Amino acid sequence: MTVRHGSKAGRMHLVVHLLPDATRASEPEVGFVVSRGVGSAVVRNRVKRRLRHLMRSHMERLPAGCRVVVRALPPAGDAPTVALEADLEAALHRAGAW
Repeated sequence: MTVRHGSKAGRMHLVVHLLPDATRASEPEVGFVVSRGVGSAVVRNRVKRRLRHLMRSHMERLPAGCRVVVRALPPAGDAPTVALEADLEAALHRAGAW
Protein backbone atom coordinates (compact mmCIF):
# COMPACT_ATOMS: atom_id res chain seq x y z
CA MET A 1 0.00 0.00 0.00
CA THR A 2 2.81 2.42 0.86
CA VAL A 3 4.69 1.70 -2.35
CA ARG A 4 1.59 1.98 -4.49
CA HIS A 5 -0.09 5.04 -2.92
CA GLY A 6 2.69 6.94 -1.16
CA SER A 7 5.06 9.60 -2.40
CA LYS A 8 8.34 8.37 -3.86
CA ALA A 9 11.83 9.83 -4.00
CA GLY A 10 14.78 8.08 -5.58
CA ARG A 11 18.49 8.56 -5.21
CA MET A 12 21.49 6.66 -6.57
CA HIS A 13 21.54 3.94 -3.89
CA LEU A 14 17.94 3.77 -2.69
CA VAL A 15 14.31 4.73 -3.16
CA VAL A 16 12.08 5.93 -0.32
CA HIS A 17 8.30 5.53 -0.36
CA LEU A 18 6.38 7.56 2.23
CA LEU A 19 2.69 7.31 3.11
CA PRO A 20 1.52 9.79 5.77
CA ASP A 21 -1.53 8.70 7.73
CA ALA A 22 -2.97 11.33 10.05
CA THR A 23 -5.64 8.95 11.34
CA ARG A 24 -3.05 6.75 13.05
CA ALA A 25 -1.53 8.15 16.23
CA SER A 26 1.11 5.46 16.51
CA GLU A 27 4.82 5.61 15.92
CA PRO A 28 6.09 5.61 12.33
CA GLU A 29 6.56 2.20 10.72
CA VAL A 30 9.59 1.48 8.53
CA GLY A 31 10.23 -1.46 6.23
CA PHE A 32 13.23 -2.36 4.08
CA VAL A 33 13.39 -4.10 0.70
CA VAL A 34 16.75 -5.44 -0.42
CA SER A 35 16.51 -7.67 -3.49
CA ARG A 36 18.97 -10.23 -4.83
CA GLY A 37 20.21 -7.66 -7.31
CA VAL A 38 22.05 -5.94 -4.48
CA GLY A 39 24.31 -8.93 -3.89
CA SER A 40 24.72 -12.15 -1.98
CA ALA A 41 22.85 -12.87 1.25
CA VAL A 42 25.77 -11.54 3.27
CA VAL A 43 25.79 -8.26 1.33
CA ARG A 44 21.99 -7.90 1.49
CA ASN A 45 21.95 -8.42 5.26
CA ARG A 46 24.80 -5.95 5.70
CA VAL A 47 22.90 -3.34 3.66
CA LYS A 48 19.73 -3.94 5.74
CA ARG A 49 21.66 -3.55 9.00
CA ARG A 50 23.29 -0.34 7.80
CA LEU A 51 19.98 1.13 6.60
CA ARG A 52 18.24 0.14 9.85
CA HIS A 53 20.99 1.85 11.84
CA LEU A 54 20.81 5.01 9.72
CA MET A 55 17.01 5.12 9.92
CA ARG A 56 17.05 5.09 13.74
CA SER A 57 18.41 8.64 13.83
CA HIS A 58 15.52 9.87 11.63
CA MET A 59 12.63 8.18 13.47
CA GLU A 60 11.89 11.10 15.81
CA ARG A 61 11.64 13.49 12.85
CA LEU A 62 9.08 11.40 10.96
CA PRO A 63 5.41 12.35 11.29
CA ALA A 64 3.34 10.20 13.65
CA GLY A 65 1.54 7.34 11.98
CA CYS A 66 3.42 7.49 8.69
CA ARG A 67 4.71 4.43 6.88
CA VAL A 68 8.09 4.37 5.14
CA VAL A 69 9.54 1.76 2.79
CA VAL A 70 13.24 2.01 1.96
CA ARG A 71 14.17 0.03 -1.16
CA ALA A 72 17.88 -0.53 -1.74
CA LEU A 73 19.09 -0.41 -5.34
CA PRO A 74 21.96 -2.58 -6.67
CA PRO A 75 24.67 0.10 -6.15
CA ALA A 76 23.88 0.06 -2.40
CA GLY A 77 25.85 -3.18 -1.99
CA ASP A 78 29.17 -1.40 -2.63
CA ALA A 79 28.24 2.02 -1.24
CA PRO A 80 29.99 3.49 1.80
CA THR A 81 27.82 4.29 4.80
CA VAL A 82 28.32 8.03 4.25
CA ALA A 83 26.80 7.79 0.77
CA LEU A 84 23.85 5.74 2.05
CA GLU A 85 23.26 8.27 4.82
CA ALA A 86 23.31 11.21 2.39
CA ASP A 87 20.93 9.44 0.00
CA LEU A 88 18.56 8.45 2.80
CA GLU A 89 18.45 11.99 4.18
CA ALA A 90 17.86 13.53 0.75
CA ALA A 91 15.23 10.96 -0.27
CA LEU A 92 13.28 11.37 2.99
CA HIS A 93 13.34 15.13 2.51
CA ARG A 94 12.18 14.90 -1.13
CA ALA A 95 9.43 12.41 -0.25
CA GLY A 96 8.02 14.93 2.21
CA ALA A 97 8.98 13.42 5.54
CA TRP A 98 9.86 16.91 6.83
